[in-house]
Amino acid sequence: MSTKTNPIHHALQEKRNVMVAVMLRDMRSRFFNHGLGFLLVPVWPLVHMLILLTIYSVMGRQTPYGESLPVFFATGLLPTLTFMYVSRGMALSVLSNRNMLSFPVVTILDVMTARALLEVIGAFLTLVLLFSIFLIRGEDPIPADIFEAVFGYLSVLILAIGAGYLVGIACMAVKFFVTIWALFLIVLYLLSGVMFVPSRLPDEATYYLSFNPVFQVVEWVRSAYYPGYASRHLDKPYVLFYAITCLFLGLLVERLTRRLLLES
Repeated sequence: MSTKTNPIHHALQEKRNVMVAVMLRDMRSRFFNHGLGFLLVPVWPLVHMLILLTIYSVMGRQTPYGESLPVFFATGLLPTLTFMYVSRGMALSVLSNRNMLSFPVVTILDVMTARALLEVIGAFLTLVLLFSIFLIRGEDPIPADIFEAVFGYLSVLILAIGAGYLVGIACMAVKFFVTIWALFLIVLYLLSGVMFVPSRLPDEATYYLSFNPVFQVVEWVRSAYYPGYASRHLDKPYVLFYAITCLFLGLLVERLTRRLLLES
C-alpha cells in the first residue's frame, strides 16, 4: 500500500516545492529585491481609496449611496481591484518567470497558479487591513448579508483566476498582449460602477454595463451591504457561469498549447 502511495506523495511534494519556489521568487523580485516588500501589496488599494476620498472631499461631494463614503468606495474597489491585480499579476508572472520554465519540473500552470495564490493572499491581507481601519475609525464594515458578500467576493476571485490563465497564455504567445490587457483593465475599471450607482443611469446604459462580469460582482457585493439596494440587472448565475467558463477554458487551453508555448 505504501509503495503505491509514495509516488503520489512524492509528486505532490515536488509540486508544492515548485509552487513555493515561484512564490518566493515573485515576492523578492517585485519590491526592493526583498520578500518583506510583499507587505506593500495590501497597501496599494488603500492608497487608491485615499486618493478617491481626497478628490471627493476637495470637490465637496457626498456619498452616492448609503451613509459612509469609504464603505461605498470599498464595496466597489475591492472586487474591481482584486480582479485587476490577480489577472494582471498572473499575466506578468509567465513573462517574468519564463527562465524557470527551462526546468522540466516547472510548468506554465505552476507559475500562473503560484502567482494567483500570492495575489489572493495579498487580497486577503487588504481585506483584513481595511476592515481594521474602518473599525478604528468607527465605520461599520460589516455587510447586512455576510454570506452574500462572501459569495460575491469569492466569485470575483474565481473570475480573476480564470481570466488570468487565459491572459497569461495569450501573453506567452504574444508578449504585447500584456499591454493590451493593461489598457483593457483601465476601461473595465471605469465601467464597473466603482464611483457611481448604476440604478441612477438610463436603463439602456445599465443594460450594456451588465455584460461586464466585474460590474455584476460590484452590484452583488453592494446588494449584500445595503438592504433595498436597487440592482435591476444583477444576474448571479451569469457571474458564476462566466467565472467557471473562464477557469475551465484557461486550464484547457494551457494544457493543449503547453508544448507549443514552451517551444515558441
